[in-house]
Order: sequence, then C-alpha cells, then structure tokens
Amino acid sequence: MPDQQANVIALATALAQLLASQPVAPEPAPSLPQVVDDSPALMSIPDAAKVLGLSRSSAYRYANSGELPTKRIGGRVYVVRAQLADFLATDSTQENPAA
Repeated sequence: MPDQQANVIALATALAQLLASQPVAPEPAPSLPQVVDDSPALMSIPDAAKVLGLSRSSAYRYANSGELPTKRIGGRVYVVRAQLADFLATDSTQENPAA
C-alpha cells in the first residue's frame, strides 16, 4: 500500500508539473504569399491549385473565367505566379454575393 501511495503522489506531482509548464507553440505554417513566392514563375493549373489550396476543378473554373491569371504557351495553359497576389487580394464574396 505505501508503494501505491508513493506512485500516486509521484504521478500527481509529474502531472502538476506538466500542466504548469508553458506549452510549446508549434512552428507556424508558411504564409500563402511565401508559398507563392517560392513557386516557379509559371505553374500548371493543378500545381497552382495545390499551392492555393483549391480543388483542381475550382482552379480550372477560375482560370476559364479569367479570375486566375493564366498565360497560354503553345498548347498549354500556365498560371502566372507574379499575378497571383492580385488574385489573392480580390474579395470574390463582394463580386459574387450568391457564391
């Protein structure tokens, strides 16, 4: 019985110390502009969708509507990284309140 009491006291002390210690803040995820800045100058639409956190179909829809800045080279369509800041800065909820 004394051993159990000692174990309980030791566990309670360790728990109190753990709860009293300052939690370690996780390293913040890189901000979206930093992620965009690290991207290549021209990206495929699926790659841009990953960087922006969009679905592939949403990225194609934005590209087809002209909201996502694209450049056609040959038969391929690329997203222009340098113009993504403008895309990210626009508030589409004000332009299309029904969305």
